[in-house]
Amino acid sequence: MPLVEVTYAPTVPETLLRELGSVLPHLVSLAVECPEEPYDGDLQPGDVEIRFRALSPLDRSGLPVVIEIKSKWTAARETNRQERMDTLHAHLRAATGLVDFGVYLSMPTAAWSQGD
Repeated sequence: MPLVEVTYAPTVPETLLRELGSVLPHLVSLAVECPEEPYDGDLQPGDVEIRFRALSPLDRSGLPVVIEIKSKWTAARETNRQERMDTLHAHLRAATGLVDFGVYLSMPTAAWSQGD
């Protein structure tokens, strides 16, 4: 279950942020799928959590949009993590038209429980 945080500058239009919110669950799921956590294309509540945060006047960022993804470490994800993010970046660009942005993948040792 990836956690996704989108940090954005005040100049980024809300329509673009809504488009990101629409395409991110599927594209992030493709980017982090692996044998331990296969993606069947049928996202359920809790599969991908996305949070949007506007930059504050005190933040320093060189990009108008930064997308941070946290997904549990697996050996399969480790082997090609840069390729995964390069592909995700290209897919997000194609899907939204966004040009000036970055994507970052963090893979901590983690566990998730959502209950029944």
